[in-house]
Amino acid sequence: MATIYISVGSNEQRDEKIRAAYAAIQLAYGNIVVSSVYESESVGFSGPAFYNLVIAAETEESPQDVAARLKRIEDDNGRVRSGPKFSNRALDLDLLLYDDVITDEGVQIPRHEITENAFVLWPMAELAPTLVHPITQNTYEDMWKNYRKNQSLKPVTFDW
Repeated sequence: MATIYISVGSNEQRDEKIRAAYAAIQLAYGNIVVSSVYESESVGFSGPAFYNLVIAAETEESPQDVAARLKRIEDDNGRVRSGPKFSNRALDLDLLLYDDVITDEGVQIPRHEITENAFVLWPMAELAPTLVHPITQNTYEDMWKNYRKNQSLKPVTFDW
């Protein structure tokens, strides 16, 4: 069984879409662990604030199969793929980590957003503080401590 970490984000019908993602991921993978939910400003465009979190699960699926499943969950929740790269999202799911695999074959693992965006790194540091990033070889806790805090991000109370 591989341990996977999935980034979840939404800035359209945030509460509804975050709950739908949680339910779909739990249905697919069983026991899951969830970080706090964070509110973050839109990055790369002007739009409503996002809700973001990270979910950990275990799977026997390949990284490519996990990524394909996540795309189906996005599509089932109204994800529009025809717009610009940086735009509003009903639901955005990204496979961040698959054990300590490093690959670009069909899916990029680890996702570069881990080291670039507070809305991914802070929930990762919360969920897996002592886990070591497979490329930087730093723990997520240390990466968060040393991260340049230049993005607006705050934990929110979320009613599951």
